[in-house]
Amino acid sequence: MEDKKNLKKKTIISTLSLFFQSGYSAFLGLIANLVLTIIVSPKVFGVYFTTLSLISILNYFSDIGLAASLIQKKQITDEDKKTAFTIQQILILSLVMIGFLMTNFIINFYKLPQQGKYLYWSLLLSFFLSSLKTIPSIQLEKNLQFQKIVFVQIIENTLFYLSVIFLAILKFDINSFTIAVFIRSLIGVILIYIISFWKISFGVNKEVLKKLLSFGLPFQTSSLLALIKDDLLILYLGKVLGFEVLGYLGWAKKWAEAPIRIIMDNLSKVLFPLFSQLQDNKDKLKNIIEKAIYYQSSIIIPSILGLIFIMPKLIFIIPKYNKWFEALPYFYLFSLSSLFSSYSTPFINLLNGIGKISASFKFMIFWTIATWVLTPILTFFYQGFGFPISLILLSSSFIIVILITKKYINFNLIKNIFPFFFSSLIMVIALSFLNLILENNFLFLLVYILSGIISYLLSLKFIFKINLIKEFKFLFKFND
Repeated sequence: MEDKKNLKKKTIISTLSLFFQSGYSAFLGLIANLVLTIIVSPKVFGVYFTTLSLISILNYFSDIGLAASLIQKKQITDEDKKTAFTIQQILILSLVMIGFLMTNFIINFYKLPQQGKYLYWSLLLSFFLSSLKTIPSIQLEKNLQFQKIVFVQIIENTLFYLSVIFLAILKFDINSFTIAVFIRSLIGVILIYIISFWKISFGVNKEVLKKLLSFGLPFQTSSLLALIKDDLLILYLGKVLGFEVLGYLGWAKKWAEAPIRIIMDNLSKVLFPLFSQLQDNKDKLKNIIEKAIYYQSSIIIPSILGLIFIMPKLIFIIPKYNKWFEALPYFYLFSLSSLFSSYSTPFINLLNGIGKISASFKFMIFWTIATWVLTPILTFFYQGFGFPISLILLSSSFIIVILITKKYINFNLIKNIFPFFFSSLIMVIALSFLNLILENNFLFLLVYILSGIISYLLSLKFIFKINLIKEFKFLFKFND
């Protein structure tokens, strides 16, 4: 009983820590994104967006699922850690070497400026330094001490965003990202080893490796498909559309996905191990998935619809921000796809957690193939609009994901979405009316935002008898 209470306490603290870190980092990121997109050109932003995707490719090949295998194991030994770390470092150093040797090819292929080359090298170094954090991070995750990982991430993100803003103001241009990436990586490694020390050691136990790969390889295959579906596509679009259009797309996608990055990324980290532990308790699983949908809907639906109304005003109010006006149509499309896709993630986690990985794997195969079929075709006909349109079509498959999941767990979806959807529509009507009478300035923008929040909360309270503020006190209680 005591162990149960301790586990619950750790889970709640870890979850709250993750949400705090996400909210803090998202806030910092949005502020930095705002400042940077005022200072730098869409082309520079496109170069950064593309270079990050190049490094994401390397990340997917960095440990062939060994980290996930260690987390999955009930107990991990020193031999497990040593074997996983050794294999990972062999892979990392090989990939860094390949990446370094491909520098000229990448620079010429994307016509990157000299500063782009230094950014690429800095990200390669960051890729290596990040790999050193794997075992210390796993030690903390196994003990459900996410708050310590969160502390490191907060320091990393704070240093990164403050550095990049400061350097961009000083006209360092792309080099702002280069220096900030290095500072973040170095400090992150030092901190994680202070908090969760592990004496680096090398060696490979064949039996241990075999067991780790039996889980790791299937897991990593799904990650590989995600890589092909997402990051390789960005590289393709950078070549076909050019950095300026890609910069617009990157700006639009980043803003449109901000609400789901805050909510879904953290829910995924917590839900997967939670579903795994309770996979034989269908009543408990039903309760948790309904709560997850309930709370994510209460935030994501009004946030995305609210951003659609607020973003045009921000573009005209913020100095030098009207250069992003051309990205608004992309933003509206990405917002719709973000809303749809947010209702796939928790159910994919549920399928994986109850051992139905073949079902989620089939969805990943479908999304990957469909992405590479639809995006090039739609890009050919509609240029920059092709990518967001294809995402809308693909994300609408969340309906199929839900139907498949209901075969295993019988949950009620509509009752956990409808109140928030309806109240968000009332908010939209209120904002549409205010659009006609309020001017575009910061004071009226504040009135605009507060009016949207108040109309949403009041409609929930008086129509559906939901006191959302009170409800959130029970967000992390899974007793029911």
